[in-house]
Amino acid sequence: MSPESPNPGESADLKLAETLDLCAAAPLAGALMALRGRDIEVDASDVRRVGGQCLQVLLAAGKTWAADGHLLNLSNPSPEFIEGMTLLGAPLPSLVPTH
Repeated sequence: MSPESPNPGESADLKLAETLDLCAAAPLAGALMALRGRDIEVDASDVRRVGGQCLQVLLAAGKTWAADGHLLNLSNPSPEFIEGMTLLGAPLPSLVPTH
């Protein structure tokens, strides 16, 4: 995961790792929490595999950002990301809760 955070309060970008497995869950949570308080764009274009732990992190982030009144947008989801999310029972709209 590579967060790009210009300045606090401004929008930021986060590029997801290729493999979102158990080992990636803690770094993903850390990267997201470092960007809390900003609108963020999460780029899923490189994702080839999604595990349940990272799914939980992403779902929690979506709820947290919504509760904080900030935007968390998912961009460029790879076909494997879409398929993995669907197989785990979390189609893409579930990532970003509606208000």
